[in-house]
Amino acid sequence: MKNFLKLFLLLFPLFLLTSCFDILDKVNVKADGTGEYTIILNASKSKTRLASISKMETINGKKVPKKTEIESKINEAARIFKATPGISNVKTSMDFDNYIIKLSCNFKKIENINAGLEQLKAKNILGKMIPTQIYSQNLEKKILTRNKVNTFKADYDKLGKADKEIFNNARYTSVMQFENTVKSQTNSSYLLAPNKKAVKLEADILDLIFQKKQLQNTILFQ
Repeated sequence: MKNFLKLFLLLFPLFLLTSCFDILDKVNVKADGTGEYTIILNASKSKTRLASISKMETINGKKVPKKTEIESKINEAARIFKATPGISNVKTSMDFDNYIIKLSCNFKKIENINAGLEQLKAKNILGKMIPTQIYSQNLEKKILTRNKVNTFKADYDKLGKADKEIFNNARYTSVMQFENTVKSQTNSSYLLAPNKKAVKLEADILDLIFQKKQLQNTILFQ
């Protein structure tokens, strides 16, 4: 569970020292199955606290990572993604004044993202318990699926009080945009855009841990 946020790709340990952060997970899929993937970790709401923490060696018994360590880990993740077949145009940005980290890339098919995550797991950027088969698409059947992921409740229950508090105000947003028009979807927690070419899910991280909201969704296109 301490590695829960690694599900969302980037390793930024400072975020695990504050409960006020947002994660934006975004895909933009064209009619031919190609597209763009973006992940943004935003802890700007806690930048004053994080700026103070960054000057410390340890906090609550945990080593505080230095800027160079964070940059090295993000750059390593980018290098691994660049080497993944089907993935191109990998870009990263790191704003240490506002504590915002972004990684984006293009893919030939959305399953390339799964392969990139598998490589991150193989290189120990992701924890072994983290799922990587997140997306699948069948162009012939006009279906895109956000696959089900395992619950981390059992791991969460084993955490101490201080570690649990990390997730109290953490938020997650998933946005999926399409060139094709959505005909139907299986998860009503995702709001359908008026033009029917995008769906959006917003949730507290704790709601995902306790499965009050589900990430899985099967989208059928017209």
